[in-house]
Amino acid sequence: MSTATHLLERPVPGIAVLRLNRPDSLNALTDDSVAALSATLDALARDTALRVLVLTGTGRGFCAGFDLGLADEAPLTAELGEAAAWTVRQEAFASLVTRLRALRAPVIAAVNGAANGAGLGLALACEVRVAAASAAFNAAFVKVGMSSCDIGVSWLLPRAVGTSRAFEMMLTGRHVKADEAERCGLVSATVPDAELMPRALALAREIAANDAFAVWMTKRGGWANLEAVGLHAAMELENRTQILARSTGELARAARRFKARKG
Repeated sequence: MSTATHLLERPVPGIAVLRLNRPDSLNALTDDSVAALSATLDALARDTALRVLVLTGTGRGFCAGFDLGLADEAPLTAELGEAAAWTVRQEAFASLVTRLRALRAPVIAAVNGAANGAGLGLALACEVRVAAASAAFNAAFVKVGMSSCDIGVSWLLPRAVGTSRAFEMMLTGRHVKADEAERCGLVSATVPDAELMPRALALAREIAANDAFAVWMTKRGGWANLEAVGLHAAMELENRTQILARSTGELARAARRFKARKG
């Protein structure tokens, strides 16, 4: 479901590439692009054939965050008043994170160039992040008089890099380049720019080779247990998930294949 602001490509069955497509603004987000992207993510949530989604940007940037050219006024201000209109806008932008999380398919962020502000939030919402050498991340809103606690960043970033580094990034707004991002765990790999999409697609194929239900339960359980109150609660969920997964029959089929190879 491609639109004027993003492209949806399907390079191989089961794998989709969602490419933000406002390259002249480093793929900065507008109200219209957020609405279109939300509709596409809703459609992908209903796509049972989707196994892995790769999120990336066209041109020199992944996503430069909120388009500051729209900062004077939010849509619906005349009808709702300023505070309510900005609340509607804020919640629409933030819903991109929960929509990515809600997909059954895991999402790989292939970060090319700038991932600023909301762009950082989008990258953090993905299960795996791979960076091009040109990538750079920052919590940009603190630089323009707003809070860096935006679209889930204050919850997701400390879990990726630890509290001290997360607060440093959020309080200073400094740019974290790709090599540092890999060292601190913000991304799992850094590759030359030309190798970014081949690496992301290779990873997508590796994930898609596994059973779809098992991958879905791994994504869902992994996120749920980041919010678990403790080890016992996490293991309770794991135990029930394993019993549920066994009911699909995949484990029994794998056991039969293993015995056949040994025999």
